[in-house]
Amino acid sequence: MLEGLHPCAVIHVPHASWDIPGDVRPQFVLDDEALAAELLRLTDAYTDQLFAVPAGLACPVTFPVSRLVVDPERFADDSQEIMAKIGMGVVYTKASDGSPLRRDLIPDERQQLLDRFYWPHHRQLTACVQKCLEVHGRCLIVDGHSFPSRPLPYELDQSPHRPDICIGTDPQHTPAWLAHEAGRLVRAAGWSVEFNRPFAGALVPAAFYGREPQRVLAVMIEVNRALYMDETDGTKSPDFDHVRTNLQTICVELIARMARLL
Repeated sequence: MLEGLHPCAVIHVPHASWDIPGDVRPQFVLDDEALAAELLRLTDAYTDQLFAVPAGLACPVTFPVSRLVVDPERFADDSQEIMAKIGMGVVYTKASDGSPLRRDLIPDERQQLLDRFYWPHHRQLTACVQKCLEVHGRCLIVDGHSFPSRPLPYELDQSPHRPDICIGTDPQHTPAWLAHEAGRLVRAAGWSVEFNRPFAGALVPAAFYGREPQRVLAVMIEVNRALYMDETDGTKSPDFDHVRTNLQTICVELIARMARLL
């Protein structure tokens, strides 16, 4: 499939990292034990492994630090970001239970975090998409996440009934065939699936959002953590390899379908 060419897809994994740089750690008001517990709750653990497709099939873009440092899937402008209202905008000030997470930052500190982590990540993501477009005229973005089996207090969807897989779509950048094919592949793996629940949407870089949506396609795939890990301690479950194989197969099949359209 398109051997020797730049891939026609990007695998974006924004929330897999546990890393909080040492010079950023003093911003957090939680002690080490409480911070570790919050990381366990909010990290999409192992998603960089779960969504890792064979080399050459997709351009991988993985955020290098924890979302507690900066969340790359939030708008940089808090006035545009709905989660900023609860202290979980691009720079979190509240923990998942609404308690204080960070000391107050001065504007320069906030900007330094964006300049150091947020904007370089988005430049990398934009460059990967742009390269796909230059080579193929189209690009598929697969946004890889996981979610807790029980809703956290901050989540908008508090229903306890959660699917195995959530597929997130965008009204402009997720065509019907892509949503249908993703759902079909998930069901073929033996999993339950819901669309845009408990989380909705699919990330598209700002440079491309709303512009020629037929050329930049996006879908979010979220996997229930109960399928692959012990949520109490963060260790992999015996089913981890099976789940990883199924998710990688789903991604490869979606990329293959995209390649046939080029």
